[in-house]
Amino acid sequence: MNNQNYKSNLQDRCYKFSLDLISLLDTLPNKRSSWAISDQLVRSGTSIGANLVEATASSSRLEFKKFHEIALKSANESKYWLMLLNDSQKVDTIDLLREVTELSNMIASGILKLKGKI
Repeated sequence: MNNQNYKSNLQDRCYKFSLDLISLLDTLPNKRSSWAISDQLVRSGTSIGANLVEATASSSRLEFKKFHEIALKSANESKYWLMLLNDSQKVDTIDLLREVTELSNMIASGILKLKGKI
């Protein structure tokens, strides 16, 4: 897979993840705890793809890497909130957890390449 297809695939997957996440959050019970988790999760989950898109307009390699690092942090935060929802038995998040873990791994690998560590 060439570099352009990889970037496009990653952004497309992040966009689909955001849509799937929004759909899941709309099914949560109308309770205070669900609202709090939902607010945090919609921010962190949609931020992954937003930061990758923002990276495409970077003015330097350092800025490009920084946006990817922010996307990785958002992916890791999203994992936390998804695990919390799953373990509190509010909703099954296994599929979204699997996807955000893969996205996180892809972003982390890209960061290591940018840093020249692999």
